Amino acid sequence: LQKLIHLLQATDDPLIQEQALITLGNSAAFSVNQDIIRNLDGLSVIGGMLSDCVPKVKEKALNALNNLSMNIKNQEEIQVYITQVCRNVESAPLNSDLQLAGLRLLTNMSVTSDYHHKMINSIPCFLHLLSEGTERTQIQVLKVLVNLSANRAMTRHLLRAQV
Repeated sequence: LQKLIHLLQATDDPLIQEQALITLGNSAAFSVNQDIIRNLDGLSVIGGMLSDCVPKVKEKALNALNNLSMNIKNQEEIQVYITQVCRNVESAPLNSDLQLAGLRLLTNMSVTSDYHHKMINSIPCFLHLLSEGTERTQIQVLKVLVNLSANRAMTRHLLRAQV
């Protein structure tokens, strides 16, 4: 895991970055590896890939963070990327794998109300995706919206959102 994280930092090759991110994401399916990756500063390295200009690298980084977000301590670190993830969802091509990867991460990050406030500005986008997206996109957006709607503090924002 440490070598994969160092490899991500050392290379600019998108194909190598994709493969390293896929491997880290698969490794994160095991809870013990979630802690190891966090302790090796892997969350910030993977999070740094969200600003990459190659869509496939962003997508793989989102998938890795999604698997890593199953851990409360990891969520505390991943939450700093929520605004950026929301921007990626908004700017990604409609129904793309990149957009779906971002929505899956937002679903996990919205299970508790701790980070809902970071998603308020994206509610109009979510509602737009709900009306314009394919069934896969709609289902994923609904998961985020259901999580947000469980928080009374979000009611006003959900009802006042302009689509």
